[in-house]
Amino acid sequence: MLNTKIIGDKIVKARKESNMSQAQLSELLFISPQAIGKWERGESIPDLITFNRLAEILGVDLNYFSESFHSSANEISSDKLSEKQTDELSFEKEDKKPKWDMSLGNWVDADFSGLKNLNEKFGASNMQCCKFVGSDLSHLILKNNNVDLCDFSKSEIRNSRIQSSNLANNTFKSCSLNETEFSKSYVAGCDFTDADFTGVMLKDGGFEKNIIAESIWKRTSFMNTHLADLVFEGKLDDCYFENCKFTRVTFQHSVLSNTFFKNNNLKKVQFIDCQADRITYEFLKSGKADISGITLLTQ
Repeated sequence: MLNTKIIGDKIVKARKESNMSQAQLSELLFISPQAIGKWERGESIPDLITFNRLAEILGVDLNYFSESFHSSANEISSDKLSEKQTDELSFEKEDKKPKWDMSLGNWVDADFSGLKNLNEKFGASNMQCCKFVGSDLSHLILKNNNVDLCDFSKSEIRNSRIQSSNLANNTFKSCSLNETEFSKSYVAGCDFTDADFTGVMLKDGGFEKNIIAESIWKRTSFMNTHLADLVFEGKLDDCYFENCKFTRVTFQHSVLSNTFFKNNNLKKVQFIDCQADRITYEFLKSGKADISGITLLTQ
């Protein structure tokens, strides 16, 4: 069992060693300072996803909080799952969808490349170093998942819902993420080279240290999101940034069209050799952005 008092003391120690106040920590976690206080007094503890995020912010390993910490509630060992999942990964008839459910699993070094019709059957799982190359994961629902060092290259992840999950160091090269929603999730250290973010919404979470070269940004929305260590290039069309926190974010050789910035503090956002239409230019100007690196698009 997790000892909440011990965990609280460790959170206090790591926070103070990071020279961070409760208010500063709460801002990075998108929660209230009162919640931090309850953790530190041992009155409650973070959920799994917040533990992952907390460890990252404070520069500690998850094992720092408790030697008995497990990455997934109701975790089932791979050995126990293998027999059960083998029975479920089958078709009743060729014209029917497969009846599998891979939720509550602890998957390591598994190769699911070419997988189809997964839909909502992957909730509350821990996935590490797995392959989903060339898979059709449309309408996927990930909730309370930890996904680390997995490869989703050339996969379809359209119209999916990724909720309260931690995605770290994964590869999404040439993926189609059209109309997918990320909510209360943290996406960090991932490679989105040549990924399509058309219609994607990211809200109430973090998008940090990701490679986004040659990605497509059209009708993409960032709401209450911490954006950090990112370089946006190319065209951004009908995109939306509302109440986001920007840390070391650069727009470079970008063309911004009909892109909305609802933020009064854009001073730290860097614009290098960019172009913007009049409405986007005025949004940036009102947000006190440094517009010296932006020229107006000709009408």
